[in-house]
Amino acid sequence: MDLAIVILNWNGKSWLEKFLPNVLLYSGEASVYVIDNASTDDSVFFLKENFPQVKIINNKENHGFAGGYNEGLKKIDSDLYCLLNSDVEVTENWLTPVFSLFKNNPKIAALQPKILDYNRRTHFEFAGAGGGFLDNLGFPYCRGRVFENIEADSGQYDDEREIFWASGCCFFVRSKDFWEQNGFDARFFAHQEEIDLCWRLKNTGKKIFYTSKSTVYHVGGGTLNKQSPTKTFLNMRNNLLMLLKNLPLQTLLWVLPTRMILDGFAGIYFGYKNGFAHFIAVLRAHGAFYARILGTLKLRGKVQIEKYFETKWLVFKNFL
Repeated sequence: MDLAIVILNWNGKSWLEKFLPNVLLYSGEASVYVIDNASTDDSVFFLKENFPQVKIINNKENHGFAGGYNEGLKKIDSDLYCLLNSDVEVTENWLTPVFSLFKNNPKIAALQPKILDYNRRTHFEFAGAGGGFLDNLGFPYCRGRVFENIEADSGQYDDEREIFWASGCCFFVRSKDFWEQNGFDARFFAHQEEIDLCWRLKNTGKKIFYTSKSTVYHVGGGTLNKQSPTKTFLNMRNNLLMLLKNLPLQTLLWVLPTRMILDGFAGIYFGYKNGFAHFIAVLRAHGAFYARILGTLKLRGKVQIEKYFETKWLVFKNFL
């Protein structure tokens, strides 16, 4: 089983300079690629001068995370992809347990390692933590992180188990399964495209896994800061699109109206907490969702699994 480690770059020279050496040091025989999303800094020149062993794929424009990977991965022939954020520090032997799971479990389509915070190394990191799930209303959360509440890593998630979604910051996926689903939904641009892909994979009977035997450290916010209104817009819009595309009809009929109401309250709260631009971002997200309803309905699969969530309610107080 051959592996391609693929880093998507957009004006990220400083991250590549800091974290790429460890990727090369600890990744054995894996091939390392950088897909450049039409950077305007000197990232590509820097790579050519300092890391000639890294293969570079140049996208003609910035397609975002989803489209950027879709375009670049078309040019990479490998059994297994590792889609790795440029602001991730990998560790020694991080690939060994990953190979083991994929080799011994043919139904596993995608998986993630344990993801800890690079700047607070005793704690989980926001984007993925100990494996991703959805609550009853389709809000994503992770073991080790619920909304803004981050847990310290005390070994409570030292296991290997099935999860609902694997984090895009360090996302292992079989190339065959990736392309059978036509890759990411490029309309998402960035945020939650990996959850949507994992959901589609699960709808076909595939499994998504987490292993604590592999650990990486993620800085987070390297391309788009958590406080950005654009991030609020993308998360809100994409989550609604994902629900419309993947929920069973009988569940969709009550979840979507409920979410519309809760999103209104969330918009007011985000505006109060983070500034008026975030309130506007929620309104824009709903407008963009309405404009894409017909197109999204055409993408609904033939099968939607009924038990898509954990039996856990995340109430509105978790926003506070």
